[in-house]
Amino acid sequence: MRGNDQQTDHLFSYISPEQRVPPDHPLRPIRQMVDAALSGLSPAFEELYSWTGRPSIPPEQLLRALLLQILFSIRSERMLMEQLEYNLLFRWFVGLSMDDDVWVPTVFTKNRDRLLAGDIANRFFAEVKAEAQRRGLLSDDHFTVDGTLLEAWASFKSFKSRDGKDDPAPPDDPGNPTIDFHGEKRSNATHQSTTDPDARLYKKGKGRPAQLAYLGHVLMENRHGLVIDTEVTPADGYGERDAALRMAERIPGTGRATLGADKAYDMREVVEGLRAMAVTPHVAQYPETTHRGSAIDGRTTGQPGYAVSQKIRKRVEEIFGWMKTVGLLRKLRHRGGPRVGWVFTFTAAVYNLIRIRNLSEGAA
Repeated sequence: MRGNDQQTDHLFSYISPEQRVPPDHPLRPIRQMVDAALSGLSPAFEELYSWTGRPSIPPEQLLRALLLQILFSIRSERMLMEQLEYNLLFRWFVGLSMDDDVWVPTVFTKNRDRLLAGDIANRFFAEVKAEAQRRGLLSDDHFTVDGTLLEAWASFKSFKSRDGKDDPAPPDDPGNPTIDFHGEKRSNATHQSTTDPDARLYKKGKGRPAQLAYLGHVLMENRHGLVIDTEVTPADGYGERDAALRMAERIPGTGRATLGADKAYDMREVVEGLRAMAVTPHVAQYPETTHRGSAIDGRTTGQPGYAVSQKIRKRVEEIFGWMKTVGLLRKLRHRGGPRVGWVFTFTAAVYNLIRIRNLSEGAA
């Protein structure tokens, strides 16, 4: 018998969001790890908030919402609030009941900025990394370092002379003026973006376009491809080299380690600096036919582990690919070096959560 298409709204619901989420849903193990990490961050949250005044949005719910924004590639906070309004899965993950009001986007952003001003991203990243260590997923001996270009949230029209001499005449269109840069020499020494002063004009390689950008760096352990360190630097010709040496100093463990890298790190300063830290530089060699030559010799390339490092180091591109496509870092949504670094580190922590879940399920 055909049932009736009744459109009656129920006044009450006796099924909670917890009951509606399947036991084997892939977000469940992530939620468990996130809750454990946030529990360890409770003292840090206490330092950020006053003991008096009106209660704010709980920082735990803020971070869970930001994590969902990265996992589901939600471009803006306004769209995130819209999803929280009717998406029961999102409400369950964040910790909202079916009857809780969803925050106004501007209120959510203002409360989020409090976390951006603190060191919460690095502490959350450390808690996630500690979870991977407890599960025996991290290597203490073999690592890879690499950097990627992060396009800044600023246009070429904002890249103006520092002394203001190139201020144009009254624009033909105040909202989107026509500006002709042909024949004008511009550099980071003489010009600066008015939208994001920390961004730098940078060209990744020959034949590539110059763009306002930052450089994001990760240190990956080679056993399972987990990120163990991150850093964001201004986009210049020295960022990758300097970041590699700084992160090498923070490599965990007391034994001798290896560090894989591509040809961009085949520089004498990098190789000698790594060896001084008891880190074997498994860096890809520049071809002998080039005038530059290579700082890596047969002492390194003759080792069996060198070929293994060269093969595994390419997995770091999977991290950058995920962070840019799913994590929305292909085009940044924040301005300023500190904020960009915060978001970059937090996105790397979310990537680690997914890797830990997949590796744990595979082992089971």
